[in-house]
Amino acid sequence: MSDVQNTLASSASLTGTSLHTGEKTTITLHPAPVGHGWKFKRGDLPDEPVIDAHCSHVKTVERATCLCEGAVKVQTVEHVLSALYGMGVDNALIEMDGNEPPIGDGSAQPFVELIVKAGVVAQDAPRAYYAVTEPIHLETRNGSLLTIVPDDKFRISCTNVGPNGRFPQFYSTEITPCIYQKEIAAARTFVYYEDVKPLLEKGLIKGGSLENAVVVRGDSVMSKEPVRYNEEFARHKILDLVGDLALFGRRLKGHVIAVRPGHGPNTELAKLLTKRHDQVMAMVPPSSTPKGGDVLDIHNVMKLLPHRYPFLMVDRIVGFEGENKCTGVKAVTINEPYFQGHFPGHPVMPGVLQIEAMAQVASIAFLHQQGEDANARIGYFMSVDAVKFRKPVLPGDTLFIDVEVTKAKRNIAKAKGRCSVNGEVVSEANMMFGFLAE
Repeated sequence: MSDVQNTLASSASLTGTSLHTGEKTTITLHPAPVGHGWKFKRGDLPDEPVIDAHCSHVKTVERATCLCEGAVKVQTVEHVLSALYGMGVDNALIEMDGNEPPIGDGSAQPFVELIVKAGVVAQDAPRAYYAVTEPIHLETRNGSLLTIVPDDKFRISCTNVGPNGRFPQFYSTEITPCIYQKEIAAARTFVYYEDVKPLLEKGLIKGGSLENAVVVRGDSVMSKEPVRYNEEFARHKILDLVGDLALFGRRLKGHVIAVRPGHGPNTELAKLLTKRHDQVMAMVPPSSTPKGGDVLDIHNVMKLLPHRYPFLMVDRIVGFEGENKCTGVKAVTINEPYFQGHFPGHPVMPGVLQIEAMAQVASIAFLHQQGEDANARIGYFMSVDAVKFRKPVLPGDTLFIDVEVTKAKRNIAKAKGRCSVNGEVVSEANMMFGFLAE
């Protein structure tokens, strides 16, 4: 698989009947720039709103995956997303004149043909991958089991079993554009006869027919044509999995092992992947910090603060903003001495030390403000209030400490402090301290 992003070479459209609303709709796939990802555009609504194809927008998953943002909704998005992911298209604007794309023949084949018609072109930017490094497991009350284990490719192994053990099927494959187009895209959606009436009563599958679905009645299969694969049901489940996991927003390197998957479990797995990815990124230090000007390295920090190991809570100052604001950085490592006794089995940076880090950065901000008058002065805590601890700080995190001096006299200062990791606030406090000569 290519290591660079791809988009469409041109726009291409498809018109047909939608599955659940039964309305005639047109979908148009457009090229999109690097980093755009997949987005749905409702061209039929005022201002033509756009929804990111991301699991954070999943609202309902009954017989289809539905995305909502505010009052804007798009549903049954899994087949077109599956085709885009499976065919290696990373960036596309998906425009629709309704809230649901055409169902076609119930497979992803019509969308694959649309992509082939539009053409795929490489872009000058690397792809974003998420490599699974340890097993991720999800189990639901309804008996769905989904596990992802490490693999240097993207693979899916799926077991599907119908009610009362009917039509058990298994299929396993790597997902590449060539394999997807040949072995997965043409697998059609299916429904059990006893579920048809309840779905109709809920206002669903209004556009459903034997033209776009396989109906299972008892031990028989009702279809306009013979089954396309011996494992067509399992392959269609893989098709849906590819589309639903596309809502993670990154390409996977891992082996998905699924037993009785469905849109609900699939999208929950996409959310779990997002959570795991965010946890990993929270431990990644910034690739660079500002240099020059008023930035202070550790040697300059120690000239201003009397603290030393193990109580120096600032590694460097990365910037001053005006006379009152200051930002410091602390790299939290497993070698911190307090981790030996503070939850050794689950090391968490003590909250009081986060407050101390804010106080030290506040002292630097105040001393910077005072200029030459700051020589040989030490800051002492007088009070702290409005303290809030929002998230734990773990080994490997990079703590950004933002402080604003809100009031300053010659020997007394007040400040607001905030610690954040990966852009999320983990703690905050209001502080008052006095400065005395050494």
